[in-house]
Amino acid sequence: MSANLFDLSDKVAIVTGSSRGIGRSIAIRMAQHGAKVVVSSRKADACEKVADEIKAAGGDAIVVPCNVSDKAQLQALVDATVKQWGRVDVLVCNAAVNPFFGPSKDIPDDAFDKIMAVNIKSNHWLANMVAPGMAERGHGAIIVISSVGGLFGSNTLGAYAISKAADMQLVRNLAVEWGPQNIRANCIAPGLVKTDFARALWENPEIAKKATKGYALRRIGEPDEIAGAAVFLASAAGQFMTGQTMVIDGGGMVNFQSV
Repeated sequence: MSANLFDLSDKVAIVTGSSRGIGRSIAIRMAQHGAKVVVSSRKADACEKVADEIKAAGGDAIVVPCNVSDKAQLQALVDATVKQWGRVDVLVCNAAVNPFFGPSKDIPDDAFDKIMAVNIKSNHWLANMVAPGMAERGHGAIIVISSVGGLFGSNTLGAYAISKAADMQLVRNLAVEWGPQNIRANCIAPGLVKTDFARALWENPEIAKKATKGYALRRIGEPDEIAGAAVFLASAAGQFMTGQTMVIDGGGMVNFQSV
């Protein structure tokens, strides 16, 4: 065993939604720790930029474009990874959508269905596509990027919050089902992070101030501040942790008096 608890040398990691934001940071940091990384999102050109950055720094990466709402494309993502590197050791389900902002009573059915399909069902599909191969080798790590939104009620992000709460239950189920084969499954629940996905909540200074007023650190997070947790969960450092949700929110949940 490596003396470095965070060593990912020779591990093969798929990271969905990794052309930007949190997914991009996770892909880059995992590669820095030695993993062979599959950069994946819908747009191949955006993925190529991330892969080129990884390779320029001495890392190893390939690009496999994928729309996670398409089951056949998810299977193609897994198959391409196995063809290139023989296995999947780490899966990071980061891709997510939120096409609606407002009270749940107003959400169109198609928007609700899209949120559930992309944020839950695709993770369920993909996890169960890679888990059997992990079980054969006797190890594996599945990481789902959830959100603190899954821990609170919301009058504007209701369906999204439901999906992120379901992701937390998904990893608990996976942890119980696959734990005997030494497969670990965990969630990371970020607070407000400066990504394009959350732009509406941080681009306006007044909205950002309101959104972070209860954060002990009094600021929003950066994508790279989430990536370290993913490296931990994928590595030997996190090998006794499974079925859990790791909250990284700048102290938002603990700073009750400021809420």
